[in-house]
Amino acid sequence: MRSTYIWASAIAVFLTVWLVSGQINSAPVVIDPSIAEQNRMEEEIGSDSIPTRVRAERIRAVEKIRYTNIRGKTQNKRTVNARAELVGRVVERRVERGDVVATDAVLCELSIEDRQTALIEAQELVRQARIDYQGALKLEAKGFNSDSAIAAAKARLASTAAQLKRRQLNIEKTLIRAPFAGVVEDVHVEIGDYVNPGQGCATIVDLNPMLMVGRVSEKDVLDLKLGELATGVLTDGRTVQGPVTFVGQQSDPQTRTYAVEIQLDNTDGALRSGITAEIKIPVDRVLAQRVSPALFALDDRGEIGIRVLDSDNIVHFHNIEIITEGPDGVWVTGLPNETAIITVGQEMVVAGERVDPDFRDRFTSAVAQSLSTGT
Repeated sequence: MRSTYIWASAIAVFLTVWLVSGQINSAPVVIDPSIAEQNRMEEEIGSDSIPTRVRAERIRAVEKIRYTNIRGKTQNKRTVNARAELVGRVVERRVERGDVVATDAVLCELSIEDRQTALIEAQELVRQARIDYQGALKLEAKGFNSDSAIAAAKARLASTAAQLKRRQLNIEKTLIRAPFAGVVEDVHVEIGDYVNPGQGCATIVDLNPMLMVGRVSEKDVLDLKLGELATGVLTDGRTVQGPVTFVGQQSDPQTRTYAVEIQLDNTDGALRSGITAEIKIPVDRVLAQRVSPALFALDDRGEIGIRVLDSDNIVHFHNIEIITEGPDGVWVTGLPNETAIITVGQEMVVAGERVDPDFRDRFTSAVAQSLSTGT
């Protein structure tokens, strides 16, 4: 019985020692840190790390003209179809398509028919009425005529004179003339055609001055001013300039845009109507900086911007607006007037990060020239 107790006690001691030894040799339980703790640890590690080496450049804003860019076309100022004013047969057409005509140049001639005879008849009636009126005045002086007879003779003279004027106008209307100087765009009758009042003889287009027309958005229309010098680049590469002569007061119900007209000098006739043009109209003067488009980046909303540095070399992201583009870079606004932009390594840093910049200041002749000219 005693031996049983001894063996039981020995086994119990062995088990106790075995269990205690397992607890001593086991690794401590590790609890995963929270997300906030992980971010804090990463920030501590980042603050202790070496700042990213970047290249930066200090730039200064200069005054630039902000333009509104629209797509338009050239358009002749006037187009008229010279029409007949009376019935007649075409006996002569003096122009062909493409002819340059002066004001009042004869385009088509209609037959005279009996209009010349009617004119001679009206002239004789006027002569007779004038003799009757003068005779009535002589009888009145002798007391042999009444005031009523004098008035009747005067009325007959006026009536015949009016009839003569109508006959003269009918003969003049047999010549269909150009209402203004221009180019014959089309002809509508041939010799021998019989025309009625309102039927066209030839279409005349006025090419000088030429217009450049387009439409601007409701956002930009309030900034447009009459007389501003606009620039247009035609599809063939030519550049034309002219003042803004018209800004519409009523928007298109579908596009909600406003009509704009720019007047161009076309004395040499080099411009044709209907040529597509990229139009730039100055709307404002702003302070802007010239940067390379390679520095552009997108924020979380998909809007473009540039990474810049403050005085403590901390990275900031500024949204920008493109003012104009050129072969040497893009002019933008939205940055501080004097700022430092990251030119190399901007894709390796984020906003809020401290960096180690290598500054290479830029004050080129182009910027100096812009400062002096304000363009």
